[in-house]
Amino acid sequence: MIHVEPSAFSPIVVYEENGERCMTFGSVRAAGRQTCVDIDAPSRMVFAYTRMMMSALFIEPAPARVLIVGLGGGTLPRALAETLPDAAIDTVEIDPAVLNVARAQFGYATDERQRVFIEDGRKYVQDAARRGERYDLVVLDAFDVNYIPPHLLTREFLEEVRGLLTPGGVLAANTFTASRLYQQESATYAAVFGGFFNLRSNNRVILAVNGELPDDATLRANAERLAPRLARYGVDIEAQLRMFSRAQDWPTGARVLTDSAPIAQP
Repeated sequence: MIHVEPSAFSPIVVYEENGERCMTFGSVRAAGRQTCVDIDAPSRMVFAYTRMMMSALFIEPAPARVLIVGLGGGTLPRALAETLPDAAIDTVEIDPAVLNVARAQFGYATDERQRVFIEDGRKYVQDAARRGERYDLVVLDAFDVNYIPPHLLTREFLEEVRGLLTPGGVLAANTFTASRLYQQESATYAAVFGGFFNLRSNNRVILAVNGELPDDATLRANAERLAPRLARYGVDIEAQLRMFSRAQDWPTGARVLTDSAPIAQP
């Protein structure tokens, strides 16, 4: 253990093990890791889900504006900024202590293209909609010590996010393959977006579009153009393309999560 950052939410612990520097909430023994970097190859993405999230660019390869909800150690905002040198990237993080750790322990930095807003992700989405802002790519990567905060799981929230997306804009959401909410989450995304791409590994990533899903030929053409830029992060485009599934793997009639219905944590 190399650092503990006090927080109003949960202590943020940074530790090194097996050549990786990691961030977690609560203690070194806590289940789940928020961020890990390879100390010798910091650009290489340690987590499969971050590589899966980068494959949102197979759908929209040149987003001009990106919104990320949940900072962690800054892996995704940094990689997207490097991959998309002309994009403006706004990141929303509820806990200022997470930002402190990302800067001091993981080398995250802001500049004129990368801004961070310390506030609740849903409030930011609602306020941005009132301001008339639009994003080409929205990334949801927010977790508390247990799961995704319930108010970021509902149909109403996803409708608010869809309202921020430009036509053809993409929503990339990090969630879990093994969860008691799997069926309800799936039904909720389908209620708002219709069909979506379902990528599964240890985590699952939902890729939804404000419009029609692209065909396989378009995905491959975009992936092949991006391959040289994504290689430094360990993104194997063939492996990622094999994960893209349009199949419905939840029962018709699964409950849609709403603001008014209680959401039991997994």
